[in-house]
Amino acid sequence: MIDDFAKDNLHGRLRRDREALLWKLDGLSEYDARRPLTATGTNLLGLVKHVAIVEARYFGEVFDRPWPEPLPRWQDSDGTDHWATEDETLDQITGFYRRTWEHSDATINELSLDAPGHVPWWPEPFSNTNLFAILVHVLGEANRHAGHADILREGVDGRTGMRPEHEQQIDEQARTAYYMKIEQAARSAASIKA
Repeated sequence: MIDDFAKDNLHGRLRRDREALLWKLDGLSEYDARRPLTATGTNLLGLVKHVAIVEARYFGEVFDRPWPEPLPRWQDSDGTDHWATEDETLDQITGFYRRTWEHSDATINELSLDAPGHVPWWPEPFSNTNLFAILVHVLGEANRHAGHADILREGVDGRTGMRPEHEQQIDEQARTAYYMKIEQAARSAASIKA
């Protein structure tokens, strides 16, 4: 009984974080979705692409349920799993991500939490694992990158929130006042510590 509860809870949270991550692309142009927004090139569409590849691998290869489309080999990662090439469109990558959901969900639904898996890119003795550990791992990846996407999207157009129903109208005056309050606190703390 607790296994069913844990599995349903983790799977539900994964579904929530998938939707949150994908929502961060809502309404963006091809350029804004893919342009580098940090010094290391982190971008919104690249985050989605990366998380899609992670899901496809972990809920596929790890449980001998390979993803049916070509994926970059984990051994040969050249960084292109973190950004969209000029030949990849927003629709292609979001479509790929949605297809991974179906594949991942089938694995999660069909296997028990203690179903054995093997992660060849993890060191021994951790490479032999189970569905529970992979669910927790992938949920952590999705959650982490959805958080990155929150910050990146705020930088693009000020949009915040986890899902459309949580989005708030942007009150620039209130936002500026709040920002200045935090800035003043930081300056005051710095001068006290100096």
